[in-house]
Amino acid sequence: MIAFSSGLASGLALIIAIGAQNAFVIRQGLQRQHVLTVVLFCAISDALLIAAGTAGLGKAIDSAPGVLEIVRWFGVTYLIFFGLKSIRSAFRHNSLTLEQGAVVSRKKIILTVLALTFLNPHVYLDTVIFLGSIANQFPAEKWLFSSGAMTASFFWFFSIGYGSTMAARFMVKVIFWKILDLAVAAIMFTLAAYLTFYKF
Repeated sequence: MIAFSSGLASGLALIIAIGAQNAFVIRQGLQRQHVLTVVLFCAISDALLIAAGTAGLGKAIDSAPGVLEIVRWFGVTYLIFFGLKSIRSAFRHNSLTLEQGAVVSRKKIILTVLALTFLNPHVYLDTVIFLGSIANQFPAEKWLFSSGAMTASFFWFFSIGYGSTMAARFMVKVIFWKILDLAVAAIMFTLAAYLTFYKF
């Protein structure tokens, strides 16, 4: 239980900060579009990365810094693109309310989730390297630790996804969607700048 609880606490501590993934999950929850798909893909992606770190992938990444450099610049490009898209959405009236929001295909949603997850080097640092390293401090119980961290991811994504869905009916004013889209854009640009200057 100590290993599982430590994994749960570590996973929550890392994932609660509002990042690209969280911002996207909240927005989809508010729009009530493909919420189950989004939260499942985010949680399963995190679980796979945590499992990879527990199995030892973190050491391989540490020995090949060029891999993170490639992911860094793909990530920066995508975050800037997503930020510009959010700004455009903020000033396009027909996409600002729940009733008027354009329905996005499930395939496009999945591709966006995968990009926001796997093109962000910090996801690898947090899940594969950091959580993987801690898990391996519990040699006999490392999979219990990683199970706790995976549980944290599922709990968090389902909470913010469906919590946003329940709150959506109170947030139908146009100004709310303008502010939300501009906030998402600010998060994306901030992460892009951070990734640009971060020393791996």
